[in-house]
Amino acid sequence: MEIRVATASDAEQVAALHADSWRRHYRGAYADAFLDGDVEADRRTVWTERLAVPAHTETILAVDSGQLIGFVHVMLDADPRWGSLVDNLHVRTARRGSGIGGRLLRHAATAVHQRAATRAMYLWVLEQNTAAQGFYRAHGGDAVETALVPPPGGDPTRLNGSPVCLRIAWADVAVLS
Repeated sequence: MEIRVATASDAEQVAALHADSWRRHYRGAYADAFLDGDVEADRRTVWTERLAVPAHTETILAVDSGQLIGFVHVMLDADPRWGSLVDNLHVRTARRGSGIGGRLLRHAATAVHQRAATRAMYLWVLEQNTAAQGFYRAHGGDAVETALVPPPGGDPTRLNGSPVCLRIAWADVAVLS
């Protein structure tokens, strides 16, 4: 398995994995019409833009035999209080539980340590995604608050009702070393 920084040419594979992960794990919070529609095109637009001009971000990929099996995207210094935002961490379903998520999270922490103004890091996880919450807690993250899930692309029709997410925070990414 290879761990490397993403380039613009990786947008298609990243979008496909992101869309697949949302379809599997965000059902209930995100509207079925959105998830069953062309969510992959939506994600392709996002990732094409993000990877074309990575402004104070880092996207790290886990690749095995040429196939993307996981990725993490961190937005450095996203919040003055909470630090850098792990905006996405997704691992291909067949490879979950193999340690890839932990490796990617540690690589995100390294990017924060090396490139961000502070060593704090956080992310948002759906309240319904208890497996992800357990993963982040096992890696030293603390649930510090809840909030309403922002609608993807700012479109409230893409949500079911008013789903809740939890902020998971690391005061110092050194705990992930």
